[in-house]
Amino acid sequence: MLGVAGAAVAVAAVGGTVTAFTVDSVSDSSSADSGVHGALHTDGGDIVDADGKKVVLTGVNWFGLETGTFAPHGLWARNLDSMVEQMVDTGFNTLRLPYSNELFDAKSKPTGIDYKQNPELKGLSGLQIMDRVVESATEHGMMVILDQHRPDQYGQSELWYTDKLPESKWLSDWKMLAERYKGNDKVIGADLHNEPRGQATWGDGNPKTDWKMASEKAGDTIHSVNKDWLVFVEGNDKYKDESTWWGGELRGAKEHPVKLKEADKVVYSAHDYGPGVYNQNWFMEKSFPSNMPAFWDKHWGFLKKSNTAPVLLGEFGGRKSSGKSTEAVWQKSLMQYLKKNGISYTYWCWNPNSGDTGGVLKDDWKTVDPGKKALVSMYQSPIPGAEKDAEKKTA
Repeated sequence: MLGVAGAAVAVAAVGGTVTAFTVDSVSDSSSADSGVHGALHTDGGDIVDADGKKVVLTGVNWFGLETGTFAPHGLWARNLDSMVEQMVDTGFNTLRLPYSNELFDAKSKPTGIDYKQNPELKGLSGLQIMDRVVESATEHGMMVILDQHRPDQYGQSELWYTDKLPESKWLSDWKMLAERYKGNDKVIGADLHNEPRGQATWGDGNPKTDWKMASEKAGDTIHSVNKDWLVFVEGNDKYKDESTWWGGELRGAKEHPVKLKEADKVVYSAHDYGPGVYNQNWFMEKSFPSNMPAFWDKHWGFLKKSNTAPVLLGEFGGRKSSGKSTEAVWQKSLMQYLKKNGISYTYWCWNPNSGDTGGVLKDDWKTVDPGKKALVSMYQSPIPGAEKDAEKKTA
């Protein structure tokens, strides 16, 4: 999840899920009828398919693979496929799937699974469970973004490497995943590292801290084996002397853009949270919430609005999604901003057990929270090709 530079913030030990759709206009779902054709790439501020049709991601995060369970949370209460089906029924068409590199260790044993409800998962490794989640999501029509959320089960890291996870392993794991899912065209890309912050710099040329430089190395490594993937590059947490959310600052990309050998595969990603996580100064301004669009424009929205590059808001969320609280007003304002500007998102999160934000599901892991449902319904579109698939089934 997230935090704030220079502030003491409780950080939830969590992960996530995402959704995507093909549209020419957000209000017109007819353009999604024929589905997504071929690998995705970028065209100015848009993600497009091989036919040049816009693809907008409106998804959700489902976490757990990055934690000590080495499996998505909630499988102690539900069947995997039923969970994915409910995500689709709730309107999501992309899954952002967090993992830790520890997941791939043979000693990492999945737990927290009711095998009576998930017999097909019995005896599988963490990576094989990831396979099964990806298979289920993509068979149900969802696109999938893999998210390197943590180096290990114990927490996030400021940089893409740690004393126990060398950069070489970070790169080789991404290469392995890019090869592993190459045959599945609905696995659309890699969110290279969750919430760079602290020591992370942008464009200063220091190989130990320059997140832009590391992103280019990882993107080119991925494309050496799989040229189809989009490469999602999160921001860091500061620009000059100004700090914002972890992963939420992309102004560095204006002066120092990420440049890959596959030039049309870069999607920038930001995270943005509300006062339920930390009561930032901008929430207390007299002009709130009318001050917020300018804030979002300044830190990350400018990339999309200037037609420079697509942006995915990879995480945002909060417990209060309805009513007049600051958090509810903020969430609605942000969703309106995303819709107005055609910006992709993956909501945080599906899980009810995210300490700071709660989830789309209530604590029973079965009931969709009506306030969250109303919120995400403000800006969604059908899964690409869903209408034609339905026509085939009824024909």
